[in-house]
Amino acid sequence: MPSGKNAEKKPAIYFVAPSTPGISPGQRFRFEHYLDFLRQNGYKTRISSFYSLNGWRSLYQPGNKFRKIRAVLAGLFRRVADLFRIPFYDYVYLYREAAPIGPPFFEWVIAKVLRKKIIYDFDDAIWIPVSSEYNKAASGLRNFGKVEKICRWSYKVSVGNAFLGSFASKYNSKVLLIPTVVDTENGHNRLQDQDTNAPAIGWTGTFSTLPYLNMVLPVLQRLQEKYPFTFYVIADKDPLLTLKHYRFIRWSRDNETADLLHFHIGLMPLHDDEISRGKCGFKAIQYMALGIPAVVSPVGVNSIIVKDGVNGFVCDQEADWEQALETLLRDSGLRQKMGLAARQQIVDHYSVLATQQAFLTLFS
Repeated sequence: MPSGKNAEKKPAIYFVAPSTPGISPGQRFRFEHYLDFLRQNGYKTRISSFYSLNGWRSLYQPGNKFRKIRAVLAGLFRRVADLFRIPFYDYVYLYREAAPIGPPFFEWVIAKVLRKKIIYDFDDAIWIPVSSEYNKAASGLRNFGKVEKICRWSYKVSVGNAFLGSFASKYNSKVLLIPTVVDTENGHNRLQDQDTNAPAIGWTGTFSTLPYLNMVLPVLQRLQEKYPFTFYVIADKDPLLTLKHYRFIRWSRDNETADLLHFHIGLMPLHDDEISRGKCGFKAIQYMALGIPAVVSPVGVNSIIVKDGVNGFVCDQEADWEQALETLLRDSGLRQKMGLAARQQIVDHYSVLATQQAFLTLFS
């Protein structure tokens, strides 16, 4: 039986991800906030990003076709370099995909040639074809069918909810459900003061999810005829909503928590389709971690994260949304009570501290 240093040696993990650390919300809240914990426990880690910082930023700007092509070519060269570094690591943690275009060539080499254990992680229904508003011309180069193959080749698959798990389980017997979580100690570590007569309602997201706001816009318009609340949107693009009292805040990582604390009530409307069922309820998790009751659609994990009438409301019909929002706008005591229950739900089940041991089991 091994003893001494050999018995204590921990695995080395090579993280393969799309963006540089600290930029992509998916990476930040799926694995980056566990990195310090891994290192403190003796794990060697390295992150390899497909895109440089400038390359990543160019993806979300209109035009810049040649800059985007250059960014992709540079990323492919980085992936070739990865194949020479990976042999010195025990595990390869793959977030979403090794490259945004083409077949799963790099994943095949890692699994079949280098014989490394892949931990495959995804937090959206990434097997369903979608195209980006900014990169529609490149959608034909995507290979959505590779998700199934990568699941088959992986040692374990980590997913953010049961819907994603049911897909992965068709191709891999080792599927672990690890929710997308927040750091309630160092990041989402403040509590909204609900003692105000001027509560605000808010929503945060990206340009791709802005259309969901159309589901609740008529409700917000009617309620603003009765209550002078401000509606906030935090995003990378202003939807220019037709509301009496409306404020847009451009998303900033540096001000992420402070900006969310403009809200006293947080919204997460969703259409009931496969793309939405693949989402991990992260908007609600962010609101609730800050003591902000969430009002959500009954889609996917939303009904698991939000306990209707306890730490928020789950609303299906337009009348349900209107009643829930009006109730919360009028009752600061209820907002405070629900906000505290919401915070506790996140600390207990959707925080880094609550899930870090589960994360470690991926590497065993």
